Amino acid sequence: MALDEASAGLLEQMAQLDAKPLHEMAPEQARDFVATMGGRGGPGPAMHRVRNTRVLVSGGAVPVRILTPAEQVRGVIVWYHGGGWVLGGTDEAEPVGRTLADRTGCTVVLVGYRTAPEYRFPTAVDDAWAAYTWTLERLDELAGGTAPVVVAGDSAGGNLAAVVAQRAVRRGTPLPALQVLVYPVTDCDLSTTSYEDPANQLLLSRDTMTWFWDHYAPDEVARLHADASPLRGAFAGLPPAVVLTAEHDVLRDEGEIYATRMIKAGVQVEHRRFAGQMHGFFTMIGALPGAEAGMDYVVGAIDNGLG
Repeated sequence: MALDEASAGLLEQMAQLDAKPLHEMAPEQARDFVATMGGRGGPGPAMHRVRNTRVLVSGGAVPVRILTPAEQVRGVIVWYHGGGWVLGGTDEAEPVGRTLADRTGCTVVLVGYRTAPEYRFPTAVDDAWAAYTWTLERLDELAGGTAPVVVAGDSAGGNLAAVVAQRAVRRGTPLPALQVLVYPVTDCDLSTTSYEDPANQLLLSRDTMTWFWDHYAPDEVARLHADASPLRGAFAGLPPAVVLTAEHDVLRDEGEIYATRMIKAGVQVEHRRFAGQMHGFFTMIGALPGAEAGMDYVVGAIDNGLG
């Protein structure tokens, strides 16, 4: 199926900006560009309470933004933003976080993990893990008592959510109730069919992913570690998973292989490939109709997962 009309129109609008591809920018330039492109769908639903705090990590502290939709909530979602481990933060993730909080009735913890190239692998993983364990220790404060915790994220954030779930199994830490992986990065192999397909070189291209990996994990041996490429990790005992992939996405194949490996290991998995969609569509609330469909799917899966 061809790219849907709304996505093609958005790409045409962006082409008129005459901006360089991300992989031809310096990280600071790319961050500024992405920040100016955000907020197309508005700030998101109103919250009962929004609070900013910090989580202590090795070498400092990272910001987290806690979005509480109501006085009583049914769970907590720890959300890791996308951006190739280089771009983005809690501000850019807030519209999606607010929407998830409002529609699921869960507190959402947005994690501002440290980004590359200033902080290379495995810093983002360690920050993601610290935020997860911090959440487990504060369920009374975040959810009014014992409540299920979901780890979730898009793209590089989906990578971090998957890695946190694997690490929880390895370390014997309480498992997430659910892992929500939105077009996740799961491997460092840049030669899959979806990577090589010319029709997939859109907002995220093979060249851009090469740029991300070079900033995040320039040591190619380090990329093979399961904390960087969870497709190379262990799958037995993982919590139930929801995997969303996009038809026109260089990451499509590795996300779908990851879902298949989990199924073969006996993990309960719900997967859907969104036809006609490109990488990044899920977060474009208010700009792409596909974002609404993607959000409906994820919210429904969380509802089912939390019972």
